[in-house]
Amino acid sequence: MMTCIAVDDEPLALELMESYISQVPGLELKETFTDAISAWGYLQRTPVDLIFLDIQMPDISGIQLARSLNRRQPMIIFTTAYGKYAVEGFNVDAIDYLLKPFEFSRFLESVKKAREYKDMHDSGTTTAEDQAIFVKSDYQNVRIPTKEILYIEGFDDYIRIHLDSGKSIYTLMSLKSILEKLPEQEFIRIHRSYIVSIRKIQRIYNQMVLLGEKELPIGKSYIESIKSLLK
Repeated sequence: MMTCIAVDDEPLALELMESYISQVPGLELKETFTDAISAWGYLQRTPVDLIFLDIQMPDISGIQLARSLNRRQPMIIFTTAYGKYAVEGFNVDAIDYLLKPFEFSRFLESVKKAREYKDMHDSGTTTAEDQAIFVKSDYQNVRIPTKEILYIEGFDDYIRIHLDSGKSIYTLMSLKSILEKLPEQEFIRIHRSYIVSIRKIQRIYNQMVLLGEKELPIGKSYIESIKSLLK
C-alpha cells in the first residue's frame, strides 16, 4: 500500500485528484488540503509516502512546502497549470510534474514512477538484475536498470547514458556524480569522458576498450584501474 495526500487550493482540482486516486489499487488517500500550511502541520504528525502538490498557492507555495520537509521526505508529484515552474520542481527532486489539465492515463504514469521508486528504496536486497538508478531527463525522473547501461559519456555540464537498445538519455549531472549512484562492482571509469559497464567489455587492447561495436579510449590516469580487471 502507498499512502498519499493531495494539496491544491482549487476544490475542483482536489475532487479530480480524489477521483483519480480512488481508481488506483494500492494507493490510499489519507487527506486533502487547500493550503500548504495545513498540509505541513499534518505531515509533521503523520508521514505519508507521496504528495500530489500544487505549486502556486496563497501564503506558501508548493515549492516552499517541499523544501521545508526535512523529516522523512515523502515523494512529490507536482500538479500545476504553469509549465514555467518545471525546473524549480525538479530542483527539489520531484518524482514527476503533471501539467494541468492532465488525463487519468498520464496520472497513472506518475503513480507508476512513484511506486517503482518506493519499491527500489524499500527493498533491502537488490540483485544485479533488478538494480536501477533514477536520473532527471526532460523534466521527469527516469528509471534506468543498470543492466541496460552500455557506457556513459561526459560533456561539460551534462552526461549521455548509452543503453544496449541504442537509445540515449541525457541528464544534467557529472560523471563523478553518476558513478556514485552506480554499483561499484559493475562500472568503471576508463577516461575523463567515459564510464563503462564492466560486464559489457569484450576486449581491452592498445589502450582501447571494445564494447560491442564501440571502441573507447583508456585515459593514461585510468590505465592502472583497467589493469586490475585483468588480474
